[in-house]
Amino acid sequence: MSIPVFIGVTLILFGGAAYMMGQAISITWRPVFHVVAYGLLLGAADRFIIFALFGGELTSLVGYLFDTTVITAIGLMAFRITRVSRMISQYPWLYRRSSLFSWAEIRE
Repeated sequence: MSIPVFIGVTLILFGGAAYMMGQAISITWRPVFHVVAYGLLLGAADRFIIFALFGGELTSLVGYLFDTTVITAIGLMAFRITRVSRMISQYPWLYRRSSLFSWAEIRE
């Protein structure tokens, strides 16, 4: 697989889908392991698109694991960012943002 195919298909196309997946799972208050489960499915779809359109190897275990790791990491990042935003917007009297990926209790 070439670098442009990886950037175009895995990062842009499926990375965008993974980001939206992470947001959707977080907004509906589902647990984080759903991101991993759906990331595995997106990784399989990614391998198929690379195989069907660009002649990549469909059964490449290393390719699947690498692409799935990248896709799942993007989904987990989106999940956490969205969860933090939801917590501080729904409970502003309890929590404040302490970083992009965390919140802290407000102490008086």
